[in-house]
Amino acid sequence: MPNRRRHRRLSNPPVMEGYKPFGIPMRKLESVILLYEEFEALRLADYENLLHTEAAQRMDISRPTFTRLYDKARKNVARAFVEGKAILIQGGTFVADDYWYKCGECHETIVTEHPVDHCRECDSDNLTTMNDHITDGKKEVKVRKQRKAGN
Repeated sequence: MPNRRRHRRLSNPPVMEGYKPFGIPMRKLESVILLYEEFEALRLADYENLLHTEAAQRMDISRPTFTRLYDKARKNVARAFVEGKAILIQGGTFVADDYWYKCGECHETIVTEHPVDHCRECDSDNLTTMNDHITDGKKEVKVRKQRKAGN
């Protein structure tokens, strides 16, 4: 019987929703999905220069699981670069200590310890939750279910 799937701990959402090749309209591009936890693996290993063991501890996962996430993320980014595809950062199975929102008006990313109902930049109430909330007994756990990509 396999071990239960552990939710990967993320510290912050990415500051953007993705990338696209320069000079090609988005409507003409295919895309590659980079899961939030894959983005976090790239951030920890390549941007913060952590060893895989240290990064795995930060994400609350095993070192082999971290290495698999990291390899998958690198392959997705390489595929997008080589094949001229857009990269969309979305989905996955993770937990976060804070509430994450994206404003539909000014596109500000909001990270707070408590739920909010309006944007602190433009005062709009057009907010999209970036991580869903599930109550697990006394502790509130934030989870976003994995989306299946068609590519």
